[in-house]
Amino acid sequence: MAGQIKHPQAVVFVMTVVAYIQISINGVNGDPRVPCFFIFGDSLADSGNNNQLDTLAKVNYKPYGIDFPRGTPTGRFTNGRTTADILGQLLGFSDFIPPFATARGDVILRGVNYASGAAGIRDESGQQLGERISMDGQLKNHEVTVSQMIEMLGNRDSAQKYLTKCLYYVGMGSNDYLNNYFVPRFYPTSNLYTPDQYAQVLIEQYRDQIMRLYNYGARKVVLTGLGPIGCTPYAISSFSTNGFACVDKINDAIQLFNKKLIALVDQLNKSFTDAKFIYVNPFGILGTLDDLITSLGKREIP
Repeated sequence: MAGQIKHPQAVVFVMTVVAYIQISINGVNGDPRVPCFFIFGDSLADSGNNNQLDTLAKVNYKPYGIDFPRGTPTGRFTNGRTTADILGQLLGFSDFIPPFATARGDVILRGVNYASGAAGIRDESGQQLGERISMDGQLKNHEVTVSQMIEMLGNRDSAQKYLTKCLYYVGMGSNDYLNNYFVPRFYPTSNLYTPDQYAQVLIEQYRDQIMRLYNYGARKVVLTGLGPIGCTPYAISSFSTNGFACVDKINDAIQLFNKKLIALVDQLNKSFTDAKFIYVNPFGILGTLDDLITSLGKREIP
Protein backbone atom coordinates (compact mmCIF):
# COMPACT_ATOMS: atom_id res chain seq x y z
CA MET A 1 0.00 0.00 0.00
CA ALA A 2 1.29 3.42 -0.87
CA GLY A 3 2.34 5.59 2.04
CA GLN A 4 1.08 9.10 2.55
CA ILE A 5 3.18 12.21 3.09
CA LYS A 6 1.50 15.16 4.71
CA HIS A 7 3.13 18.50 3.93
CA PRO A 8 3.44 20.67 7.04
CA GLN A 9 3.74 23.71 4.78
CA ALA A 10 0.22 23.13 3.46
CA VAL A 11 -1.13 23.09 7.01
CA VAL A 12 0.76 26.29 7.77
CA PHE A 13 -0.75 27.90 4.67
CA VAL A 14 -4.31 27.07 5.69
CA MET A 15 -3.80 28.15 9.28
CA THR A 16 -2.12 31.38 8.17
CA VAL A 17 -5.10 32.26 5.99
CA VAL A 18 -7.46 31.54 8.88
CA ALA A 19 -5.34 33.66 11.22
CA TYR A 20 -5.44 36.57 8.78
CA ILE A 21 -9.20 36.20 8.49
CA GLN A 22 -9.61 36.12 12.27
CA ILE A 23 -7.62 39.31 12.69
CA SER A 24 -9.46 41.04 9.85
CA ILE A 25 -12.98 40.12 10.88
CA ASN A 26 -13.11 39.96 14.63
CA GLY A 27 -9.66 40.57 16.05
CA VAL A 28 -7.11 38.04 17.20
CA ASN A 29 -9.38 36.37 19.75
CA GLY A 30 -12.68 36.80 17.95
CA ASP A 31 -14.96 34.20 16.39
CA PRO A 32 -13.95 33.97 12.70
CA ARG A 33 -17.34 32.70 11.54
CA VAL A 34 -19.16 34.58 8.80
CA PRO A 35 -22.70 34.07 7.48
CA CYS A 36 -21.55 33.19 3.97
CA PHE A 37 -18.42 32.25 2.09
CA PHE A 38 -17.91 32.89 -1.64
CA ILE A 39 -15.07 31.21 -3.51
CA PHE A 40 -13.53 32.24 -6.84
CA GLY A 41 -10.60 30.47 -8.47
CA ASP A 42 -9.26 27.65 -10.59
CA SER A 43 -8.54 23.94 -10.08
CA LEU A 44 -7.14 24.63 -6.61
CA ALA A 45 -10.68 25.41 -5.45
CA ASP A 46 -13.02 23.88 -8.06
CA SER A 47 -15.53 21.59 -6.34
CA GLY A 48 -17.48 20.39 -9.37
CA ASN A 49 -18.22 23.33 -11.66
CA ASN A 50 -16.37 21.69 -14.55
CA ASN A 51 -18.14 18.34 -14.31
CA GLN A 52 -20.69 19.05 -17.05
CA LEU A 53 -18.39 21.11 -19.27
CA ASP A 54 -16.80 19.90 -22.50
CA THR A 55 -13.23 20.03 -21.21
CA LEU A 56 -10.17 17.97 -20.46
CA ALA A 57 -9.97 19.87 -17.17
CA LYS A 58 -12.43 17.80 -15.16
CA VAL A 59 -11.80 15.08 -12.61
CA ASN A 60 -15.15 13.58 -11.66
CA TYR A 61 -13.73 10.07 -11.66
CA LYS A 62 -11.49 7.94 -9.44
CA PRO A 63 -8.84 8.06 -8.07
CA TYR A 64 -9.83 11.70 -7.51
CA GLY A 65 -11.87 11.95 -4.33
CA ILE A 66 -10.72 8.69 -2.78
CA ASP A 67 -10.02 10.45 0.53
CA PHE A 68 -13.05 12.72 0.34
CA PRO A 69 -15.99 11.79 2.62
CA ARG A 70 -17.51 8.54 1.31
CA GLY A 71 -14.65 8.29 -1.18
CA THR A 72 -16.74 9.94 -3.87
CA PRO A 73 -15.26 11.83 -6.84
CA THR A 74 -16.86 15.28 -6.79
CA GLY A 75 -14.92 17.20 -9.39
CA ARG A 76 -12.25 18.37 -6.95
CA PHE A 77 -8.75 18.24 -8.41
CA THR A 78 -7.42 16.37 -5.40
CA ASN A 79 -7.75 13.09 -3.53
CA GLY A 80 -9.59 14.88 -0.70
CA ARG A 81 -10.50 18.40 0.34
CA THR A 82 -9.32 21.62 -1.20
CA THR A 83 -7.86 24.51 0.77
CA ALA A 84 -11.19 26.32 0.36
CA ASP A 85 -13.01 23.30 1.83
CA ILE A 86 -10.74 23.29 4.86
CA LEU A 87 -11.11 27.03 5.33
CA GLY A 88 -14.88 26.69 5.21
CA GLN A 89 -14.79 24.04 7.92
CA LEU A 90 -12.43 26.07 10.10
CA LEU A 91 -14.73 29.06 9.69
CA GLY A 92 -17.51 26.98 11.21
CA PHE A 93 -19.60 25.83 8.24
CA SER A 94 -21.21 22.47 8.86
CA ASP A 95 -21.05 21.41 5.22
CA PHE A 96 -18.94 22.20 2.18
CA ILE A 97 -19.79 25.31 0.18
CA PRO A 98 -21.67 24.03 -2.91
CA PRO A 99 -20.49 24.66 -6.48
CA PHE A 100 -22.49 27.11 -8.54
CA ALA A 101 -23.35 24.28 -10.95
CA THR A 102 -25.52 22.56 -8.33
CA ALA A 103 -26.30 25.30 -5.76
CA ARG A 104 -30.07 25.73 -5.54
CA GLY A 105 -32.53 27.42 -3.20
CA ASP A 106 -31.67 29.02 0.10
CA VAL A 107 -28.40 27.06 0.33
CA ILE A 108 -26.84 29.98 -1.56
CA LEU A 109 -27.34 32.17 1.52
CA ARG A 110 -24.33 30.48 3.11
CA GLY A 111 -22.17 30.87 0.03
CA VAL A 112 -21.31 29.51 -3.40
CA ASN A 113 -18.14 28.13 -4.96
CA TYR A 114 -17.60 29.49 -8.50
CA ALA A 115 -14.09 28.12 -9.10
CA SER A 116 -13.34 26.38 -12.38
CA GLY A 117 -10.36 24.25 -13.34
CA ALA A 118 -8.14 25.80 -16.08
CA ALA A 119 -9.74 29.22 -15.58
CA GLY A 120 -7.78 32.45 -15.56
CA ILE A 121 -7.99 36.18 -15.17
CA ARG A 122 -7.90 36.37 -18.95
CA ASP A 123 -10.85 34.81 -20.75
CA GLU A 124 -8.69 32.83 -23.19
CA SER A 125 -6.43 31.20 -20.60
CA GLY A 126 -6.84 27.42 -20.64
CA GLN A 127 -8.86 27.39 -23.85
CA GLN A 128 -6.73 24.62 -25.38
CA LEU A 129 -8.19 22.31 -22.70
CA GLY A 130 -11.79 23.09 -23.57
CA GLU A 131 -14.58 24.86 -21.71
CA ARG A 132 -13.89 26.57 -18.41
CA ILE A 133 -15.36 29.49 -16.47
CA SER A 134 -12.97 32.44 -16.46
CA MET A 135 -12.94 35.03 -13.71
CA ASP A 136 -15.28 37.19 -15.78
CA GLY A 137 -17.63 34.22 -16.14
CA GLN A 138 -17.47 33.52 -12.41
CA LEU A 139 -18.41 37.12 -11.71
CA LYS A 140 -21.41 36.79 -14.04
CA ASN A 141 -22.46 33.70 -12.11
CA HIS A 142 -22.07 35.60 -8.85
CA GLU A 143 -24.31 38.32 -10.25
CA VAL A 144 -26.96 35.64 -10.76
CA THR A 145 -26.53 34.56 -7.14
CA VAL A 146 -26.83 38.13 -5.89
CA SER A 147 -30.07 38.58 -7.87
CA GLN A 148 -31.46 35.43 -6.27
CA MET A 149 -30.42 36.63 -2.82
CA ILE A 150 -32.15 39.97 -3.37
CA GLU A 151 -35.36 38.07 -4.13
CA MET A 152 -34.93 35.84 -1.07
CA LEU A 153 -34.10 38.66 1.34
CA GLY A 154 -36.80 40.99 0.10
CA ASN A 155 -34.90 43.92 -1.38
CA ARG A 156 -31.50 45.09 -2.60
CA ASP A 157 -30.64 46.96 0.61
CA SER A 158 -31.17 43.86 2.75
CA ALA A 159 -29.09 41.75 0.39
CA GLN A 160 -26.33 44.37 0.26
CA LYS A 161 -26.17 44.55 4.06
CA TYR A 162 -26.00 40.76 4.25
CA LEU A 163 -23.27 40.49 1.61
CA THR A 164 -21.02 42.96 3.43
CA LYS A 165 -20.72 40.40 6.24
CA CYS A 166 -19.65 37.58 3.92
CA LEU A 167 -16.12 36.41 3.22
CA TYR A 168 -14.82 36.32 -0.36
CA TYR A 169 -11.87 34.08 -1.19
CA VAL A 170 -10.23 34.77 -4.56
CA GLY A 171 -7.28 32.86 -6.00
CA MET A 172 -6.62 33.35 -9.70
CA GLY A 173 -3.70 33.70 -12.11
CA SER A 174 -1.87 30.37 -12.31
CA ASN A 175 -3.46 29.42 -15.62
CA ASP A 176 -2.64 32.82 -17.07
CA TYR A 177 0.94 31.57 -16.89
CA LEU A 178 0.91 27.77 -17.20
CA ASN A 179 -1.93 27.72 -19.70
CA ASN A 180 -1.26 30.97 -21.51
CA TYR A 181 2.00 32.93 -21.25
CA PHE A 182 4.33 29.92 -21.22
CA VAL A 183 2.51 28.05 -23.98
CA PRO A 184 3.45 30.03 -27.12
CA ARG A 185 2.14 27.22 -29.32
CA PHE A 186 -1.39 28.34 -28.40
CA TYR A 187 -0.99 31.91 -27.13
CA PRO A 188 0.85 35.01 -28.42
CA THR A 189 1.18 36.72 -25.03
CA SER A 190 4.87 35.92 -24.47
CA ASN A 191 5.64 37.57 -27.81
CA LEU A 192 3.52 40.61 -27.02
CA TYR A 193 4.68 41.30 -23.45
CA THR A 194 7.76 41.00 -21.30
CA PRO A 195 7.11 39.17 -17.99
CA ASP A 196 6.80 42.50 -16.18
CA GLN A 197 4.45 43.94 -18.80
CA TYR A 198 2.31 40.81 -18.70
CA ALA A 199 2.07 40.94 -14.91
CA GLN A 200 0.91 44.55 -15.19
CA VAL A 201 -1.70 43.68 -17.82
CA LEU A 202 -3.01 40.89 -15.58
CA ILE A 203 -3.13 43.11 -12.49
CA GLU A 204 -5.03 45.86 -14.32
CA GLN A 205 -7.67 43.38 -15.48
CA TYR A 206 -7.74 41.73 -12.05
CA ARG A 207 -8.32 45.09 -10.38
CA ASP A 208 -11.36 45.70 -12.56
CA GLN A 209 -12.69 42.26 -11.65
CA ILE A 210 -12.15 42.81 -7.93
CA MET A 211 -13.93 46.15 -8.21
CA ARG A 212 -16.91 44.35 -9.72
CA LEU A 213 -16.95 42.16 -6.61
CA TYR A 214 -16.83 45.26 -4.44
CA ASN A 215 -19.74 46.77 -6.36
CA TYR A 216 -21.74 43.59 -5.79
CA GLY A 217 -21.26 44.08 -2.04
CA ALA A 218 -17.98 42.38 -1.14
CA ARG A 219 -16.28 44.03 1.84
CA LYS A 220 -14.13 41.21 3.25
CA VAL A 221 -11.89 39.88 0.48
CA VAL A 222 -8.98 37.45 0.73
CA LEU A 223 -6.70 37.61 -2.33
CA THR A 224 -4.17 34.81 -2.57
CA GLY A 225 -0.98 35.29 -4.49
CA LEU A 226 0.43 32.60 -6.75
CA GLY A 227 2.39 29.75 -5.25
CA PRO A 228 5.60 28.27 -6.73
CA ILE A 229 3.87 26.90 -9.82
CA GLY A 230 7.23 26.48 -11.49
CA CYS A 231 7.69 23.58 -9.07
CA THR A 232 4.49 21.75 -9.96
CA PRO A 233 4.83 18.33 -11.64
CA TYR A 234 3.25 19.75 -14.80
CA ALA A 235 5.70 22.65 -15.01
CA ILE A 236 8.70 20.45 -14.26
CA SER A 237 7.74 17.80 -16.80
CA SER A 238 6.93 20.39 -19.46
CA PHE A 239 9.57 23.06 -18.97
CA SER A 240 12.41 21.83 -16.74
CA THR A 241 15.75 21.23 -18.45
CA ASN A 242 16.57 18.18 -16.33
CA GLY A 243 13.09 16.90 -15.48
CA PHE A 244 13.47 17.57 -11.76
CA ALA A 245 14.47 21.14 -10.87
CA CYS A 246 11.90 23.91 -10.46
CA VAL A 247 11.49 26.15 -13.50
CA ASP A 248 12.99 29.47 -12.44
CA LYS A 249 11.63 31.50 -15.36
CA ILE A 250 8.07 30.61 -14.30
CA ASN A 251 8.63 31.29 -10.61
CA ASP A 252 10.39 34.56 -11.41
CA ALA A 253 7.48 35.66 -13.62
CA ILE A 254 4.83 34.93 -11.02
CA GLN A 255 6.79 36.77 -8.37
CA LEU A 256 6.42 39.85 -10.52
CA PHE A 257 2.67 39.27 -10.45
CA ASN A 258 2.68 38.74 -6.68
CA LYS A 259 4.55 41.99 -6.05
CA LYS A 260 2.03 43.90 -8.13
CA LEU A 261 -0.83 42.16 -6.33
CA ILE A 262 0.59 43.23 -2.96
CA ALA A 263 0.70 46.83 -4.21
CA LEU A 264 -2.87 46.51 -5.48
CA VAL A 265 -4.10 45.23 -2.11
CA ASP A 266 -2.44 48.19 -0.37
CA GLN A 267 -4.04 50.56 -2.86
CA LEU A 268 -7.49 49.03 -2.42
CA ASN A 269 -7.28 49.26 1.37
CA LYS A 270 -6.36 52.94 1.13
CA SER A 271 -9.06 53.74 -1.41
CA PHE A 272 -11.95 51.79 0.15
CA THR A 273 -11.90 52.25 3.90
CA ASP A 274 -15.27 50.49 4.29
CA ALA A 275 -13.70 47.23 3.10
CA LYS A 276 -10.81 44.98 4.07
CA PHE A 277 -8.59 43.32 1.48
CA ILE A 278 -6.12 40.70 2.67
CA TYR A 279 -3.14 39.38 0.73
CA VAL A 280 -1.96 35.84 1.43
CA ASN A 281 1.45 34.78 0.15
CA PRO A 282 1.49 31.04 -0.61
CA PHE A 283 4.85 31.36 -2.37
CA GLY A 284 6.45 32.58 0.83
CA ILE A 285 4.59 30.06 3.00
CA LEU A 286 5.06 26.97 0.87
CA GLY A 287 8.54 27.72 -0.45
CA THR A 288 9.94 25.80 -3.38
CA LEU A 289 10.16 22.11 -4.17
CA ASP A 290 13.77 22.09 -3.00
CA ASP A 291 12.61 23.48 0.36
CA LEU A 292 9.96 20.76 0.61
CA ILE A 293 12.46 18.01 -0.11
CA THR A 294 14.88 19.41 2.45
CA SER A 295 12.21 19.72 5.16
CA LEU A 296 10.55 16.37 4.49
CA GLY A 297 13.58 14.31 3.57
CA LYS A 298 13.66 12.04 0.55
CA ARG A 299 11.28 9.12 0.95
CA GLU A 300 10.57 6.27 -1.39
CA ILE A 301 6.87 5.39 -1.56
CA PRO A 302 6.32 1.69 -2.36
